[in-house]
Amino acid sequence: MKFCKRYQEYMQAQEKKKLPALGFKKLKKILKRCSRHTTSSSSSSSSQSLLNNGGSSSLPLNTCPDQCPVCDGTFFPSLLTEMSAVLGCFNQRAQKLLDLHLASGFRKYFFWFKGKSKGSHNTLIQEGKDLVTYALINAVAIRKILKKYDKVHYSKQGQMFKSQVQSMHKEILQSPWLCELMAFHINLRETKDKSRKAHAFFGGCSLTFKDGKPALTCELLDSTNIDIDLTCSICLDTVFDPVSLTCGHIFCYICACSAASVSIVDGIKASDSKKKCPLCRESGVYEGAVRLEELNILLGRNCQEYWEERAQAERVERLKQIKEHWESQCRLFVGV
Repeated sequence: MKFCKRYQEYMQAQEKKKLPALGFKKLKKILKRCSRHTTSSSSSSSSQSLLNNGGSSSLPLNTCPDQCPVCDGTFFPSLLTEMSAVLGCFNQRAQKLLDLHLASGFRKYFFWFKGKSKGSHNTLIQEGKDLVTYALINAVAIRKILKKYDKVHYSKQGQMFKSQVQSMHKEILQSPWLCELMAFHINLRETKDKSRKAHAFFGGCSLTFKDGKPALTCELLDSTNIDIDLTCSICLDTVFDPVSLTCGHIFCYICACSAASVSIVDGIKASDSKKKCPLCRESGVYEGAVRLEELNILLGRNCQEYWEERAQAERVERLKQIKEHWESQCRLFVGV
């Protein structure tokens, strides 16, 4: 079965959930129209070139010029709009699901009372499975349509679009909520022996260690692997109390605060908007940072000895920063 048909059948089965989707058929029709447009223009150009060059031509056929009215005016804007809708829906639903799963005490009962999730604990697990599947099948769909684009056009415009999407944070595989849902899955799978009612929903998703360095891995529907490195590029250790910046890079919370020139007391979101990510050097990435609590639980379970040592060191550093903060506040209060 072709992927386009498979994708349509999957999205039709999700109609009741009102999930946004890519207009796969519509985008392919745009590419066909562009192909016909460029073929006709290439043919006329080739004929003219043959006349001018005495029968030889170096112009490639079936290729799109740098400034294509069909692609620039229709294909890319349509694809970007649909990608934004898919990403926004996924992030919103994943956040609600994980908020409910991690809630405790009165907060948890309040969520249930407000109806953010209906049914049993198994329903919550199934919803997590469906969200991961939704994210991955759309990631594959985007990859397929851009691959189709590359067959019709020069790769230059496609690469520029991919870079633009990444800089705008519209790539679903960069979403911190996908990382959280993958950790959520592994956490539930690890407790399967304790509770037979828990279901593993993505067999290809796992926490792996290579040379002592952890990574989250998951196999996509087209056999392409996602590998999320869980080593902090600042302290060069396994991320502790991980946080994901809006650019998608993951750091220890205390390391991210240090890079943003803020104390733990003030918090990472109090950083200056001009501060840049230590890896990609993009500015304004701290305000929308996400604490990865499910990932924190997962790493705490699988790196217990390291976690205990790091927790003690972090406690000392936190107390030191809190003491310095209140001492500076006292000096300001007395005017010293």
